[in-house]
Amino acid sequence: MLTHLNGYKREAVLAPLFKMLEATFDLFVPLVMADIVNVGIAAHDLHYILARCGILLLLAVIGLTCSLTAQYFSAKAAVGYSTSLRHALFEHIQKLGFTEMDTLGTSTLITRMTSDINQVQSGLNLFLRLFLRSPFVVVGAMVMAFTVNARAAWIFVVAIPLLSIVVFGIMVLTNPLYKTAQTRLDRVLGLTRENLTGVRVVRAFDKEKSEIDRFESANDLLTKMQLHVGHLSSLMSPLTYVIINLAIVALLYVGSIEINIGGMAAGDVIALVNYMNQILVELVKLANLIVQISKALACASRVQAVLDTEPGMAFPAALPDAVEASKADDAVRFDHVSLTYAGAGAPSLSDISFTAKRGQTIGVIGGTGSGKSSLINLIPRFYDATEGSVEILGRPVQAYPRDVLRGSVSVVMQKAQLFGGTIRSNLLWGNKNASDADLWAALETAQAAEFVKAKPLGLDEPVEQGGRNLSGGQKQRLTIARALVSKPDILILDDSASALDYATDAALRKALAALPGSLTVFIVSQRAASLQHADQILVLDDGKLVGLGKHADLLASCPVYEEIYASQFKKGDAQK
Repeated sequence: MLTHLNGYKREAVLAPLFKMLEATFDLFVPLVMADIVNVGIAAHDLHYILARCGILLLLAVIGLTCSLTAQYFSAKAAVGYSTSLRHALFEHIQKLGFTEMDTLGTSTLITRMTSDINQVQSGLNLFLRLFLRSPFVVVGAMVMAFTVNARAAWIFVVAIPLLSIVVFGIMVLTNPLYKTAQTRLDRVLGLTRENLTGVRVVRAFDKEKSEIDRFESANDLLTKMQLHVGHLSSLMSPLTYVIINLAIVALLYVGSIEINIGGMAAGDVIALVNYMNQILVELVKLANLIVQISKALACASRVQAVLDTEPGMAFPAALPDAVEASKADDAVRFDHVSLTYAGAGAPSLSDISFTAKRGQTIGVIGGTGSGKSSLINLIPRFYDATEGSVEILGRPVQAYPRDVLRGSVSVVMQKAQLFGGTIRSNLLWGNKNASDADLWAALETAQAAEFVKAKPLGLDEPVEQGGRNLSGGQKQRLTIARALVSKPDILILDDSASALDYATDAALRKALAALPGSLTVFIVSQRAASLQHADQILVLDDGKLVGLGKHADLLASCPVYEEIYASQFKKGDAQK
């Protein structure tokens, strides 16, 4: 992770150096004050006092200038580092496959992209400003104390190790607890995201009370952990103050004895007390720095854990030229394919074999949890089959570079996902170089042209995040149009017409069939009526292929398909 600081090496070096320069001037302040007391006040020399006061003012101005300069460089380095790290993390997340995304979880990734990196930024900013200054002042004050009076300075030698034990002991105790607190924060964010995403369902089932209870339970665990860590961290200041104040009492006691025997002057006692106060201030800063560094290191390890997560899929750089003549007409071939998700106890697909030819329309039907989405997710290689082989357009799916594969296969997901912008910007996801004619052609095929033309700005009509200003059917048609803009060889509609009425659904299927070329279409649907004109229908049940053929053949030979069709026909949900 430190490689992201390479562009800010100069700032990372200058910030602590300017802080040390500021600290050097601060160490001379007690000596000047002692000189004022011992010489100026003792001799009642006003000119001497004013001259030394001028030196103090000059030291203050130079120290302030150094401090502001150090703050500028440290902030620039910390912000630049966090920006580079955030870009690297986001880029790495884009490379992860569905398996890794499922394992890590969306809410955890959001926390690490935002809260964790912000914490790392704050920790780095403090570290650059204080990691040299505070120890330098502590050691420097002790050395300067020996120049004032060696006997009294031994109090510093005793006090500083005691303070170090307190500071570093509390750091060791709190560091693992901060990691636990961040994990519990992930849980709270996950519940919040789930609740806000499904807020309509929560309202529909009158589950507000149970959701509040669930959130409060997770939030209480987070609060208790944060309070526990806070209580431990809060011990640092009072313990350090106790030790410092005892040291000051000892200094005053030793100083009074030394003054009585003529070993030191009154101004020297003032200087020693000032040095002890400087140590107190710097150790409090160091304590806060340790706390922030502990948090930052815990957050950095969580970010590093994501960066260390290697993508489970490797994509080749180039596509092999040769395609076997016997497979030239194949669009998709599954050969004894099985799929078991990471961490799952049982396979989601078992021994699936079929061949879809170019230009065919393939229907996929089955009950809930039968494996329909799992099957079509193997075609664009969102997941790799755990057994068997998947071939696309005559080649193994693993032989395709990522961009070539995504360009050949377009998928319209179950959930219609649009992005903030305009209708045009969303459609251009399919092909950034598409002309307006291409966009309108895709909209016509997707049965979306009519409502887009009715919009005041047409293609430039704004789309809110997630398509909140569009109906479910409008969003589904726009996502279908977006997939068509890329002019793929294989189009997959994963139950993506569920919000369309029967007439629009039928018109969509007719328009897809009329497209020129040899587009292969996979239609996943719960409606048997939507699939009965398909060239082949795959019937899935509990992850197994229990039926393969045309509508009429399956009615006669596949009990599962017959049951689905009959149940929908009786409810008027099939074509009559």
